[in-house]
Amino acid sequence: MIGSIQGTARPRASRWRRFRRSEMLAGLLFISPWIIGFCWFQIYPIIASMYYSFTSYNMMQPATPVGLRNYQNLFFHDDLFWKSLGNTAIYSALSVPLGLIVSCGFAMLLNRNIPGRPFFRTAFYFPNVVPSVATAILWTMMLSGQGGLVNTFLGFFGIPSIPWLSSPQWAMPSLVLISLWGIGASVVIFLAGLQDVPRSLYEAAEIDGAGPLSLVRHVTIPMISPVILFNLVIGIISAFQVFATPFIIFGAGTQGDSGGPLNSVLMYSVQLFTQAFKYFNMGYAAAMAWILFIIIFVLSLVSMRVSNRFVHYE
Repeated sequence: MIGSIQGTARPRASRWRRFRRSEMLAGLLFISPWIIGFCWFQIYPIIASMYYSFTSYNMMQPATPVGLRNYQNLFFHDDLFWKSLGNTAIYSALSVPLGLIVSCGFAMLLNRNIPGRPFFRTAFYFPNVVPSVATAILWTMMLSGQGGLVNTFLGFFGIPSIPWLSSPQWAMPSLVLISLWGIGASVVIFLAGLQDVPRSLYEAAEIDGAGPLSLVRHVTIPMISPVILFNLVIGIISAFQVFATPFIIFGAGTQGDSGGPLNSVLMYSVQLFTQAFKYFNMGYAAAMAWILFIIIFVLSLVSMRVSNRFVHYE
């Protein structure tokens, strides 16, 4: 009797295994286009760039292994590497906090019951739909020292024309101010976080005598701290990879290496692009790309670690 029961169980178990195996094969077959695309367009370029970072490669001749020479040249012999890295760090340190403050402030305004709120929500997000090249060209015309809209507006108040894009002192502030044009996505994310804050918390705080600033400090900011962290990390990643705006505004290759006046706004991604597609130093550019990856990874990791003290989850 026991033998017959075990004999019946074995075929059932084997049929179940075959059924599960067939399900897995069918699932792999259905997602195989995505797997092939991911391996070819993501995994392979990552592995190839790691390999090329240790070679001398110009796309015309086979890659020649050079060991750590590319990294040594970057750290000890390339002044533009440090210049571009420093400019990018300054830009990130200015644009990311400013973008967080401004976008959070506008989100708080849009969260209130004001007339035309749907229109303003759409208007704030609209610049994110405009291509970055068109945005850069638009701001080039607006900040022009000769007849630019911004200088024309300032002239009505007796303020002399400011060389926004041609002065080393004004080029970086101009780029930081332009970055505020694209805060629409952050505003939408902040607005979604604000709408999840329970109204009962505000009512309880108001009963205890909290004013508007106290409500923001002790209720709003702690409750949306996960959203602040998200926008902070995304902002750091975006700021260190900024490319199109400085590249288009400051010459697109016509002014040296698109670094603006005296390379005051030479960004890391622009310098990487220049090495790769102007001088065809693909191995050198691959080394720069991996250094950028490590910097962004470390900054993101530090942000996540430090956030444990400030971010409050429900």
